[in-house]
Amino acid sequence: MPVTDSERTTEAVDTGGGTPATALSGRVLLLFAVASGAAVANVYFAQPLLVTLGREFGIGTASVGIVVTLTQAGYGLGLFLLVPLGDLVDRRTLVVAQLALLAAALVATATAVAAPVLLAALAAVGFLAVVTQTLVAFAASLSAPDRRGRTVGLVTSGIVIGILLARTVSGALADLAGWRAVYLASAALTLVLALALVRVLPRRSAPPAPVRYVRLLRSTLALFAEERVLRVRALLALLVFAAFSTLWSCVALPLSEPPLSLSHTAIGAFGLVGAAGALAAAPAGRLHDRGLAGWTTGTALVLLTVSWLPLSLIRQSLWALVIGAVVLDLAVQAVHVTNQSLIHAVRPDAGSRLIGGYMVFYSVGSAAGALASTAVHARAGWGAVCLLGAAISALALLVWAVDQVRGGRRRSCSIASNRASGSARSMSATAASRLSR
Repeated sequence: MPVTDSERTTEAVDTGGGTPATALSGRVLLLFAVASGAAVANVYFAQPLLVTLGREFGIGTASVGIVVTLTQAGYGLGLFLLVPLGDLVDRRTLVVAQLALLAAALVATATAVAAPVLLAALAAVGFLAVVTQTLVAFAASLSAPDRRGRTVGLVTSGIVIGILLARTVSGALADLAGWRAVYLASAALTLVLALALVRVLPRRSAPPAPVRYVRLLRSTLALFAEERVLRVRALLALLVFAAFSTLWSCVALPLSEPPLSLSHTAIGAFGLVGAAGALAAAPAGRLHDRGLAGWTTGTALVLLTVSWLPLSLIRQSLWALVIGAVVLDLAVQAVHVTNQSLIHAVRPDAGSRLIGGYMVFYSVGSAAGALASTAVHARAGWGAVCLLGAAISALALLVWAVDQVRGGRRRSCSIASNRASGSARSMSATAASRLSR
């Protein structure tokens, strides 16, 4: 799929990140979205397969969440160790290399014969699947500032579809050809995408500043100390994705048990319902570009909290699961796109480090939600899982509300300070005028 320079870009805008920002062509932006979605899907393939994997590898029901948790832990480690490299080396080379290694990790997962091998391979899959976030930072760096929210939103739409269709594809393939076919098929697709991307991704137009890798990692930590927006939005990411994972890492358990006893395919099909969350990504990006990030976040968090009411009723009606899942996924993705757009705008020159540091919290939240929800379900049932999810969602809403209040106070103090400074300057000017007379 060769793409000419005229197709790839229009007017360049310097962002200070080594690669000029451009108006991405529709074809290249679509490829970014597809590749991002396909890569991150690997982190979620195991969710509808938990019961099968538990039986085959001798992992108990209360502990089977470790399959998802280790994958998310690998993802979190990759976010800290791999994604910041995008600010240090050529992102094109980094993306293609990660995809090739990801394909190898997927083959290792598909051929695992013992639980330790399976868990190690899945951790490696998570570690390398962070290529998704390298692609997000890459796309953002190639976009003009006034279109960055839209670009991030469109790429995130691909990620959302990848996350949610992962369950559908995984369930269907597992029923047709066994769970191992899921990972073998993904390995083949990953290699195809690597070949496509190596042909269209631009190289870094200017050499990066000479920075040692360890110093680069330290600077990622320093960004949290320096940027309040990053701290607040990272905490929101941890909470909203803990809620997200509380649902999707555990819902296969009540659906596979009597009286429902659904098949892999039927359980995975509910991912199609959640794919509606992709509809929120692009509009959320446009709302950010219009200066409505705060309103978007607050509205989405209210919806996230309310979504657990219908979700608690899935044993009475599967339509309740449909409604609750759609609302939850719309809310989570609206917050996520707004978060990424806001933090990238803080320091465009450190886009990979900002996105990587932020996504560590996403991964921690996802891992914690998976482990907590499966443990709670084993001990207290689905109702307790929904109470857990609602509590996490309400906490996220509280964090946002407190930040809004504090932000309002800071703005008021800043305005008062500016007025006082202006008044002092005016008085000084008046005094000087009188003295000159």
